[in-house]
Amino acid sequence: MTTIASLEEKDVIQSPYMIVSVINGVSTNGAPYLSLTLQDKTGSIEAKLWDVSTQQEAIAKPGSILEFEADVLKYKGKLQLRIKSMSIKNQKEYDFSEFVMASEITKSELKLRIQEYVEKVDSPTLRQIVDELFKRKGEDFYVYPAAAKNHHDYIGGLATHTLEMCEIGEAIANLYPQVNKGLLLAGILVHDFGKIEEYVSPIVVEYSTPGKLLGHISMLAAEIYEIAAQFGTQDDEEVMILRHMVLAHHGKKEFGSPVVPQVLEAELLSLIDDMDARIQMFLKHTSQVNEGEFTSRIYPLENRMLYRPHKKGSE
Repeated sequence: MTTIASLEEKDVIQSPYMIVSVINGVSTNGAPYLSLTLQDKTGSIEAKLWDVSTQQEAIAKPGSILEFEADVLKYKGKLQLRIKSMSIKNQKEYDFSEFVMASEITKSELKLRIQEYVEKVDSPTLRQIVDELFKRKGEDFYVYPAAAKNHHDYIGGLATHTLEMCEIGEAIANLYPQVNKGLLLAGILVHDFGKIEEYVSPIVVEYSTPGKLLGHISMLAAEIYEIAAQFGTQDDEEVMILRHMVLAHHGKKEFGSPVVPQVLEAELLSLIDDMDARIQMFLKHTSQVNEGEFTSRIYPLENRMLYRPHKKGSE
């Protein structure tokens, strides 16, 4: 097996990869083609199959592991596969763990470190809500990605993103004593629980019907109200503010939040969420180029090209 991380321009490879996404297209000459995203545990890569047959189209399904014969080329500064052939084999022949990207932090360590932050939520009202969400969805929380692509888009990504945000949030709260640390941590811990309903699966991240129609933000805000109602706290101001933090955590209405942050902790949640996502995007994309090179344009980072500096002494 040739890992995606080891691919270089002009390689000719024959290797199995998992299909993450499939887009059907038609070329300028009217011929059908497929645009695929492929992955293994070391990374992902875009691939094109031109003049696709109906048989090939039938086996190109998200979540399937296929054998690919392809040329490695560079397109707009990024490696891409030009598929020459692909075939399907018995899926049971493959070790599934070889095809799934996962957090560098083990699940057991994530659980231990996240629980330390749960215990720092000092409001009994908020702690009830946090505990209930982990009781309902804790196992999924430690498996799901934080995003379909761009950042923390791997098994355990949701918990990893949340842990990093908790660490940033605690540092800020320690610097500014006016910040309600317990409230901020509660908001950070729960803010993306709606992603579990928004996605169909943690492996092939496609949007569910509720995810498309309602979105993770509104679904979670409603669930927090429902949980609070079980404890008779649904009308408490703390609960309203926690729901506000969830609703406002994308920062702007044009980014998907129905309201903008109007409480300090809501503003901090939004900023920390965006900061951690952007840091991870910088790390992810610059790791894919050599020192002294630019990345291709990164759309979620304002379509910028990122530069990877030389390490001291490596020039």
